[in-house]
Amino acid sequence: MFSLLARSVTLKRFASRYGMTPNGFARRFIAGETITEAIEAARATQGRGMHVALDYLGESVNTTKAAIAASREYVQLMETIVASGIERNISLKLTQLGLTIDKATCVDNLRRILEPAARHEFFVRIDMESSRYTQLTLDVFETVWSLDFRNVGIALQSSLHRTEQDVRRMNELGARVRLVKGAYKEPASVAFQQKADVDAAYTRQMRLLLDRGVYPAIATHDEEIIAETRSYAAERTIGHDRFEFQMLYGIRRDLQTSLVAEGYRMRVYIPFGKEWFPYFMRRLGERPANVGFVLRALLGEKSG
Repeated sequence: MFSLLARSVTLKRFASRYGMTPNGFARRFIAGETITEAIEAARATQGRGMHVALDYLGESVNTTKAAIAASREYVQLMETIVASGIERNISLKLTQLGLTIDKATCVDNLRRILEPAARHEFFVRIDMESSRYTQLTLDVFETVWSLDFRNVGIALQSSLHRTEQDVRRMNELGARVRLVKGAYKEPASVAFQQKADVDAAYTRQMRLLLDRGVYPAIATHDEEIIAETRSYAAERTIGHDRFEFQMLYGIRRDLQTSLVAEGYRMRVYIPFGKEWFPYFMRRLGERPANVGFVLRALLGEKSG
């Protein structure tokens, strides 16, 4: 349902009117529409002893011109981040860079980002999108890896049947993996359908990453999986400096704070940009309890 709503032009127009006001309902999960707002949120997050990654929202460009323009926007964003003095860590989606056009276009645009990123000591994380792009995304990643870019990592989704094999491959390469559950609705032919099965897969993959991976990112808000990760790391005497937890901006701030207080590394993904609505709807789909929060905020703003 939420994936369909995310594509609704009428709902997007309605949400845009209310969501990004100073006290708008989407501000809980989105830092803002501008890089200035994202930097402010990043500074506040770093002030709480956490690391940050800036996530410039956008996806699925359909022309070469738009893909090139997106790559140039990333270069400008990095220049602004350098001037701001905040941590140099960003994430991106390859459909922003022409993945739906052809692989060569996407690789060229990604290189336009990775080259200045390397000069300015940025780490760039490639996000994973729906399963129809999984193999293409990994192909592009391995292409730039073969070109000796080492300032780049990949996200993998534990819900997909193929992911354990992909984890082993990334471990073999020595690539940094961000392990997530997956926010896209997928068919049973490619993905686990039950939460218990996704959680079990995530736990298996987490152990593989802690045992053989290079500084893995355990990206989850699930307290049971976090507890399992902590227990497994302790059993194997895996130090806190060999992995990090990651969470999304505005979600489980209490848990973020408690993990930092206990000496764990915590990175908060800070999304921003004008194309925030599809991301926001996926967050609601992951946690339907957030719908009540949004409705209350909307009703409050409309009556105010």
